Amino acid sequence: MSHDNQKSHLKAYGIVYYSLQAGLKSKWLLNYDGGAFLIENNKIVEKECKIRGVSYQIISDAKAQLILEEISSPSSNQDAVTLEKAPKIAVYSPKDKMPWDDAVTMVLTYAEIPFDVIYDKEVLEDKLLLYEWLHLHHEDFTGQYGRFYGAFRTAPWYLEGKKNAEKLAKELGYSKVSEEKLAVSKKIRDYVIGGGFMFAMCSATDSFDIALSADGVDIAEAMFDGDGTDINYQSKIDFNKTFAFKDFQLIRSPTVYEFSSIDMTNKRKIPKTSDYFSLVEFSAKWDPVPTMLTQNHTTLVKGFMGQTTSFNRNTIKSNVLVLGENKVNREARYIHGTKGKGMFTFYGGHDPEDYTHRVGDPKTELDLHPTSPGYRLILNNILFPAAKKKKQKT
Repeated sequence: MSHDNQKSHLKAYGIVYYSLQAGLKSKWLLNYDGGAFLIENNKIVEKECKIRGVSYQIISDAKAQLILEEISSPSSNQDAVTLEKAPKIAVYSPKDKMPWDDAVTMVLTYAEIPFDVIYDKEVLEDKLLLYEWLHLHHEDFTGQYGRFYGAFRTAPWYLEGKKNAEKLAKELGYSKVSEEKLAVSKKIRDYVIGGGFMFAMCSATDSFDIALSADGVDIAEAMFDGDGTDINYQSKIDFNKTFAFKDFQLIRSPTVYEFSSIDMTNKRKIPKTSDYFSLVEFSAKWDPVPTMLTQNHTTLVKGFMGQTTSFNRNTIKSNVLVLGENKVNREARYIHGTKGKGMFTFYGGHDPEDYTHRVGDPKTELDLHPTSPGYRLILNNILFPAAKKKKQKT
C-alpha cells in the first residue's frame, strides 16, 4: 500500500472487505509499506485483484512470519491488527440524492464495498441496530435546510427539498422539520453510545453537534420553521450534549451560508496551490485506532473545501483527537473521539478530489484518482470497526 507498490489504493480496500466476507484471515500491517494488508492466500482473491486492478504480492508463510516478527519489535512504530469480520455499513442519505453528491457513497461504490441507504424513517424505527458502521450524508440536522436560504431560496431544487422535508416530518409525526431532525440526531447519538461507529463529513459534522446542543431550544428563524427563535438562544446552548465541539457561537443571520464559529471556511487565507494538511503520527502499538484511521501512503494530504471545511481548534473538546491538521492556519481537518461504547470520526470538506465542489458541479471520476490519499482516509474508517479490539492507551 505504499506510493510505489500500489496502483489502486482505493480498490484495495474493497479486496480486503471481500476477503473478510469470504471468511479469510486478514491482518492490517500498521505503518508497514503504507499500511499494507496481509491476507490468507486464496485463488479467488488473487483473481479479484487481477479483475479490479489491485497490486498484490504472493509471499511464503516463512516470509509472512518474518514480516510479523519485524513489526512486533518494540523498536518499531508498527503493529499487526487482526481484522475479524466485514462490518455491515449504512449510509444515512435522502433516497433521491445522486451518488456523486456524497464522497463516501462514491468511494464505497468505486471500491465495490456494499452498503445500505437509510434515512429518517429507518433511523426512528431503530434500524441502525442492524449496522456496525454509519455514515452521515452532508445533512443539516438543525432543520435549516442547509442554510442555502440566502443564495438559493427561489431555486426549484431548494423549494422542492423544503417541501419534501416538511412532508416527511409530518408523516413521521412532527410539526417541524427541526423537531424531526433532532429526534433523528438523538437516535444516532444513542446508536454511538451503545457501541456503533459513526463517520461524518462536511456539514453533517457541526450541524449534528449543534442540533444536540440545542435540544429544547428554538434556533431556527421563521423562514425555516414558521416561528421565531427563542430569546437569547445562544445562552441556552448546552455543550455537554455534543460529541466533539464546545464554546461555539451560532450564526444568527439566516442569509449567511454558515452554522457557527466551528467552521473555518471564511477564515482561511490559504491559496489552493499550498492548501495541504498533515496527518498526525500515533503509536501503532499503544494507540491502534488513531493509527488505523491515519494509514496512508503520504503524510501530506491535499486540502479541499466544503460548507464545513475545517474545525476551529478553540471549539474542539480536549478529549477529542486531532488526526489531521493545517498547523499554519491552526485548523483541524480530521478528528476522532469516543462516546459511550462507540466512536465517531469527523472529516471536514465535501470531496477530496474536487477543491470547491459547488452546487451543480459534475461528479468526480474516481478512475482518475485511484490512489487518492484524501479518499483513502474515508476507507480507513470503513475497516477499523472490523479490527479485533485492543484497549486504547491515549
